[in-house]
Amino acid sequence: MRLYPTFFKVCFSWMDPEQAHRVGFLGVKACRKSGVSRVLRLFTRPASQQAVEVMGLSFPSRFGLAAGFDKGATGVAALADLGFGHVEIGTVTGRAQPGNPKPRLFRLVEDKAVINRMGFNNDGAAAVAPRVSRALESFRNDWAGRTRPIIGVNIGKTKAVALEDAVEDYRISTRELAPVADYMVVNVSSPNTPGLRELQAVESLRPILTAVREESTAAAGKRVPLLVKIAPDLADEDVTAVADLCLELGLDGIVATNTTIARDGLGLLSDPGTVAACGAGGLSGEPLRHRCLEVIRHLRGHVGERLTLIGVGGVTTAQDAEDTLAAGADLVQGYTAFLYEGPLWAARIVRGLRSLRMGRP
Repeated sequence: MRLYPTFFKVCFSWMDPEQAHRVGFLGVKACRKSGVSRVLRLFTRPASQQAVEVMGLSFPSRFGLAAGFDKGATGVAALADLGFGHVEIGTVTGRAQPGNPKPRLFRLVEDKAVINRMGFNNDGAAAVAPRVSRALESFRNDWAGRTRPIIGVNIGKTKAVALEDAVEDYRISTRELAPVADYMVVNVSSPNTPGLRELQAVESLRPILTAVREESTAAAGKRVPLLVKIAPDLADEDVTAVADLCLELGLDGIVATNTTIARDGLGLLSDPGTVAACGAGGLSGEPLRHRCLEVIRHLRGHVGERLTLIGVGGVTTAQDAEDTLAAGADLVQGYTAFLYEGPLWAARIVRGLRSLRMGRP
């Protein structure tokens, strides 16, 4: 019997969503500081047989935490202790910024969905980089003899920076973060930074990806795997164009998908008035599932095995994760369901994936 849904209803459902996130995350980090997660890790870490090599990196399992939960890399090791095979931190920008005015995070509980317009609130690349370095050091101690969790770094444009200056802004964050990142993701698909999605157009995206590739190699002294994160709202022909650009520039892959600005046709169960009252922002969670699978299938059909695909959108159960892998993803990420399913969610997904994949190649 799962107790967390009742716990969520009693302890968090009445609380402002952003405050609830902060309190819950503090609880996760407290387990780490108290030493509880050292014991917890014995039960939550993936089985050794679930390790997989993707982009030249060894992942403990195919399931990880999407960007957005730990924007500042303040709890990477604690999150890994819960069973995530990789943690993608960020989105991090070249400069620190407070994000959009509050309230900016809204629950749609009936749909296991969230609407957010956070606006890349983060401490800036220079402050975040040392935290990633410390997390990597903790992995070397905690995961000795086992495949350690992987840390991805998701970077975006500073809001105050004009679109025409975006390339240099991405260079700044890359310069700071590439030396400590296992892989990097260029985020040009959040709906919450004005004009950002315009950078998904190939003519705007090419100089950014070229600059990040050059800067990451120079800063890290090695080739750092590089992906781009795209919106589910792109037309299929635009998805194809981005994929072709990634192949042309020698990128490693695509993260599909970010949140959606759409509200129609996604099977929403929530009262339309409640949805409208949330206002603008990106929708994530179960309603995004169908489009995420469509984009993954489209991409895999177009690029074959030439790009790594990370599927994110609407993953609640192990079967959801397996369906995303079956659609063509190499790795799967979740986030929104974590808020509703509780701290043991990742371990359940990883165990469930192992059971579903028993006997499969």
